[in-house]
Amino acid sequence: MTRRTGRTQPCDRTQARTRLENAQKSFEVAELAAAEEGIPASRSVAAALAVLSGIAAADAACCASLGRRSRGEDHREAAALLRQILPGGDRAAKALIELLNLKDTAQYGLIPITRRELTTALRRAKRLLDFADEVRRR
Repeated sequence: MTRRTGRTQPCDRTQARTRLENAQKSFEVAELAAAEEGIPASRSVAAALAVLSGIAAADAACCASLGRRSRGEDHREAAALLRQILPGGDRAAKALIELLNLKDTAQYGLIPITRRELTTALRRAKRLLDFADEVRRR
């Protein structure tokens, strides 16, 4: 029985590299914003960038390993694709879901992201970046 993964788009290793570079740059900017500790809005911006980094990293891993990436409206569909990547896909999918749980609050919320939420978001994004880089090198 095949798992339903939603709408996908074909992609290749070159596109995986491009998505990974985007993920890395988003993460770098997230870290810069996170360093502005005295500005609560910076935490939300940094968390939003961490989410974007994680999404791009998930795309990179899927393109490199599966030759396709999620293109559905729900970013959570990408988690089903990540789970197909062995080894490590389950852990990467969990990190993506945890990031996506912060997406609305970080991007649209009226209450600033807490320091703890930001730290978690940066950790999850870094986990996805490392996973995507490792998958791309296989």
